[in-house]
Amino acid sequence: MISAKRFPVFAALPFLLPSLAGFVLFSFGPMVVSLLVSVSNWDALHELTLFSHPSAFFAEYFAGFENYKKLFTSAEFYQALKNTLRFMLFYIPLILPFSIAASLILTRGGRAGAVFRVICYIPVITSWVAGALIWRWVLSPEYGILNSLLALIGVKGPAWLQSETWAMPGIVLASVWKDTGYFALMFFSGLIGIDKSCYEAADLDGANAPRKFFHITLPLLTPTLFFVLIIILISSFQLFPQVVIMTPDGGPGGSTYVMVERIYVHAFRYYEMGYAAAMSWILFIIIFTFTAVQMKLQNRWVNYDR
Repeated sequence: MISAKRFPVFAALPFLLPSLAGFVLFSFGPMVVSLLVSVSNWDALHELTLFSHPSAFFAEYFAGFENYKKLFTSAEFYQALKNTLRFMLFYIPLILPFSIAASLILTRGGRAGAVFRVICYIPVITSWVAGALIWRWVLSPEYGILNSLLALIGVKGPAWLQSETWAMPGIVLASVWKDTGYFALMFFSGLIGIDKSCYEAADLDGANAPRKFFHITLPLLTPTLFFVLIIILISSFQLFPQVVIMTPDGGPGGSTYVMVERIYVHAFRYYEMGYAAAMSWILFIIIFTFTAVQMKLQNRWVNYDR
C-alpha cells in the first residue's frame, strides 16, 4: 500500500479532486475534443457523435490535415495574424507607460488619490459592450468628441472606424482606456513591495526623482513588468469583443481581422468547426511560443533582488 507520508501528493489528492475534475471536464476535455475536430470537416449542423460513435464520425468527417493546409495557404489567416501583431505594436508602447504612470499616482494618499483610484478603475469594471458603444460614438467622424477636440486645434480628424488606416488605432485607443486601470493595479502592488530604504539611501546621495525612477523603481519593478507583459501578450492575441462591436465584419477591407474574431466567424457563422478548431490550435502554438521566448529571455533583464 502506498504511504501518504512517503508521497505527500496522495494525501492532498482528495482535496485536489474537485478542482482536478473541473479542469478535466471544462478545460482538458474540450481541448482534446477541439484537437480531434480540427482534423475533421464537421460543420456543427449535425450531431457530434465523436464519443458515441467515433468510428462513424471519422468515417464521415475525417479530413486529415486539410484544415491546416487550407489555413496556411489562406491570405485571410496571414492578414488576421498581421493585424493582431499590428495591434500589439501600437498597444504595448501605450499601455505600459500609461499603466506605470497611473500606478505611481495610485501610491499617493489623500482624498485626491482615492478619487483617482475610482476613476482609474471604472473602465475596468465597465462591460466591453457598453465601452465599445461609447467609443464608437467618441470616434464617429461626424459627431464624435475626439474629432471635435482635434478640430479645436485646427486638425481634421480621420474617419477612424471607417478607415482601413485608422480602424486599428481606434481599437487600440479603446483598449488602452479599458485596460490601464487593470494593469495599474498590478504595477501598484509591485511598487508597494519595493523596500523604502532604497529611496532613503538615494535621498542621502542627492538623487532626483527621475534618477530614482530609472535606477531604483524601474529595475525593481521588472518582475511585475515581466508578468504584465505576458498577460498583455496573451490578451492581445485573444483580442475579440472590441473588434466585433466597434468594427463588425472585420472593419473596412478586413483591416480589423484578428485571430479570435476569425475563429468565431468560421465556427458560428460559416459553421466550419474543423477549420476554426485548427485555427485555434495554431493560435495556441503561437501564444505558447511567444510566452516561452519571454520566459527564456527574462534572466537577461528581470531583477528579482529587492
